[in-house]
Amino acid sequence: MKKDYIGTWKIKEMDMWDEDYIDLMGTGQIKIGKDGIGSIRFGAVQATLGCKTAHIGEEERIEFTFEGSDEGDQCSGRGWMKISRSEMNGRIFFHLGDDSGFKAIKSK
Repeated sequence: MKKDYIGTWKIKEMDMWDEDYIDLMGTGQIKIGKDGIGSIRFGAVQATLGCKTAHIGEEERIEFTFEGSDEGDQCSGRGWMKISRSEMNGRIFFHLGDDSGFKAIKSK
């Protein structure tokens, strides 16, 4: 996993949900380890991430799959994220459900 992505990122904005919801069960965040395994937490969602580097033309980004729970119900899906300056931008897609863009800043 590329060093720039490794660490903890605070989710500061999402298209579908406001900041109160993002931080409902604790600080909304994305964690990425050097092995590409990570986690995401926002609202009532807690999930494990499997990340890999991908290239779309000249653009490099991280693509991920996730599996976890949302209000106690199983959830899964996919998404992507990329770093632009010091901000991470991306999109999360729930299998057969909602999708939302997000912005995050590195906290650790």
